[in-house]
Order: sequence, then C-alpha cells, then structure tokens
Amino acid sequence: MFGIDRLRALAAVAAHGSIAQAAPALHMTASGVSQQLAKLEREAGHALLEPHGRSVRLTHVGRVLADHAGRVLAQLSAAQSDLADLGHEVLGPLRIGGVGSAVRTLLPDALADLTAAHPRLTPTVVDGEAVDLLPRLLHSELDLLLIESWADRPVPAPAGVTLRTLVREDVRVALSERHPLSDRGTVDLADLAGTPWACCPPGTAPHEALVQALRSRGVEPDIRYLLAEHTTQLALVARNLTAALVPAMSGRHAPPGVRFLDTRPTLRRDIRAAWLTRAESPPVRACVAAVEAHRQATDQDRPKE
Repeated sequence: MFGIDRLRALAAVAAHGSIAQAAPALHMTASGVSQQLAKLEREAGHALLEPHGRSVRLTHVGRVLADHAGRVLAQLSAAQSDLADLGHEVLGPLRIGGVGSAVRTLLPDALADLTAAHPRLTPTVVDGEAVDLLPRLLHSELDLLLIESWADRPVPAPAGVTLRTLVREDVRVALSERHPLSDRGTVDLADLAGTPWACCPPGTAPHEALVQALRSRGVEPDIRYLLAEHTTQLALVARNLTAALVPAMSGRHAPPGVRFLDTRPTLRRDIRAAWLTRAESPPVRACVAAVEAHRQATDQDRPKE
C-alpha cells in the first residue's frame, strides 16, 4: 500500500520537474521530499528516480506511478469537496421507499425536477407497504419513505422518525356502474353487506382500514381478492366482480365502467413522508420539498364522476 504523502511527493516532482522545485509547493525541504520518495521506492519495489545531470528525473516506472498518483490525488480531492458540500449540497445517493400510488403519482415529477437541478443526486426507488418499509428505514437501508396512514388506522411514529403529511385525501367506494347502488352519491357501508371486496393483503393499512370500517357498520367483510395495487382492484370492479375502497389518488386512472361513491362513515387517507430524524440530509429535505411543490397537481387530478 502506497502512502498518500509519498504519492503526493512523487506527483509534485513529476509536475515541477525536480525535487528542488517540488519542495516549496509541498511546504517541505528538499531533503524531506527525497526521504518520502526513498520510502515510496521501497514500497514500489522499483527505482523511481535516476540521475540527470546535477539533478534527478523520473524513471519509466516513476512516470507510470506518477500518473496513477495524479488520479488518486484528484479522486481524494473530489471526495473532500463532496464531504464539504454534504452539509448544504443535494448530492449522492437518495434511497426512497413508498406505497405504489404515491410512487406513481407524486415521485416522477419531483425526481425529474431534482435530478435536473442536482445532477450529482442519484435516487433509487422501491415500492412496498409501510409494514415492510418502516423496518428498512429504521435499519438505515432507506433514507426516505412515502407511506400511507388511514384516519382510523394512523401509522404510529416510531421513536426517532419524523413524519410529515404531504397529501390528505378522501377514500371512496369503487363500484361497477352495473352495481345496484352505483347511482348513489353516498353509500352507507352497511348497505354493502354481501358485496365481495378487493383489498390489499392482510397486515397492510388498507386491509385493516377496510375490515375496521365494515365491522363498525355491523358488516363482516367478504374479501375475495387480495391485490396489492388499486389499479388491479379497479379492473375487477369494472367487471362488477367486487367493490374496493380507493383513495382519490389511486382512482385517477380508473377503467371505464367504474363509479366512485362517498362513504358513510367518511374515510380519509394521508400520504406521509418519513425519515430518521438523526439522518435528515439535504437530499431528503429537497425531495420532500419537491413532492410538496407538486402535490397541487395531485389534488387537481382526482377522478371525476
């Protein structure tokens, strides 16, 4: 392993042409530079200098190693610059996890703006449910989450995690236009007794919210379709196979033949940003700000009846 100070001495001699001229640039004596180069020769196992008149010059091996030294020192300088910038610059990796509807609706515009404004930012994204994503955040495998929190099943804030609400939206019942109750503006969940349901898998917030909402109206849920994506649920709704609880954000691309009805009781969902408080960084702050800047578009894109 070559010492950095010795590589720096070699690069300086290569740049300035002699030990005597390199010494002032290194803030060293000529004797000190010579000692550094002698140690580097022992580390390299080759002669790096040869006599040249009253001075010395680099051997072929010395020139090869000097080229490598220049690249190593340039990379170290870049690393020092990046570390100095980390306190205020938006750069480096940003590992994001989010529920599908938030990833699909909120992130594309935000990430397009961020990467255009900050070319050294390298975001990565995975989708999933809060029950799976929060442990990855707590273990520092992810930097930022976009997770859902239903009003009657709020996501608890684990110790050391900051939560910020980005979007608050109504949740409505999606029915086929052929369903006998589809012409109502509002439907009591009790009136849907006997209707099959599509929902996200057990353990997820949407599943627990649906079960709790139906049982609060005296209805035991008949959940026949366990599907992670609302878009897939809506495809079955359109064929009059099932009903589904769908947040406004997820209903924006509903297929033909689907109607959205308000519910009694009223149901709501939040999309929240979550990050480790101790690990808040400029990329995290910039991404949250970018998502907030685009949330107005989400409100405007709610599904029309």
